[in-house]
Amino acid sequence: MIYKNIFDTHSHYDDEAFDSDRDELILSLKDKGVVGVVSCGCDVPSTAANRDLAHKFDDFYFAAGFHPENLEEYGIDDLSLLDEYLSDEKCVAVGEIGLDYHWMESTKEKQKAFFEAQIEIAKNNDLPVIVHDREAHGDTLDILKATKPKGVLHCFSGSKEMAREIIKLDMYIGLNGVATFKNARKSLEVVKEIPLDRLVLETDCPYLAPEPHRGKRNDSSYIPFIAERIGEVLGMSVQEVLDQTCQNAKKLYNI
Repeated sequence: MIYKNIFDTHSHYDDEAFDSDRDELILSLKDKGVVGVVSCGCDVPSTAANRDLAHKFDDFYFAAGFHPENLEEYGIDDLSLLDEYLSDEKCVAVGEIGLDYHWMESTKEKQKAFFEAQIEIAKNNDLPVIVHDREAHGDTLDILKATKPKGVLHCFSGSKEMAREIIKLDMYIGLNGVATFKNARKSLEVVKEIPLDRLVLETDCPYLAPEPHRGKRNDSSYIPFIAERIGEVLGMSVQEVLDQTCQNAKKLYNI
């Protein structure tokens, strides 16, 4: 079945996993019902690559930012390198930014400094943030409460209590293929807890492909599998979930 109004709020189409067929794949997405894709920068080269994709394909947009895993060769003054991207008409967010204490625990203070500074840049440019939070729930929430940006907590892995706090900040929660995994109890509890108008869907492709494609290369056309699982929990059809989350995504990114 071909669905419509599929909006992928978080992807990485600059990734080398797409090098063999990137343009062909992206061109095929429209026929599969995909109406919007945001591809996220993690540093300057990836931001530049995603900008180029956004200008090549009509329904593509990009986000500019420094990911917590990509800070090693940068200093805080290098954030000025984002300026030329943030003024671009197809730049819809500052991201992917945030904290990662799983891989990069030794750089906590630098991560927090970059996170806070990029939030301020987003606010100064009236842009939402796309937040990465891995094993850093406490510090992430503290910084968001203190700075109050607009935006989305992508690949949400926190508790339903944390989800409530994110909603109080008028932010969105992004769910991806993890919600379809057999051990996805936490994600599905969150679905029941949050207002439907605060939920967006994402792939994080090429990673985190949903069941039944788990372990394979992910792409935006797989989002209906996520919508199906969420619909089962909420008593909604796949298309109803896609319609609502597409509307949410456009509001989030002001598209």
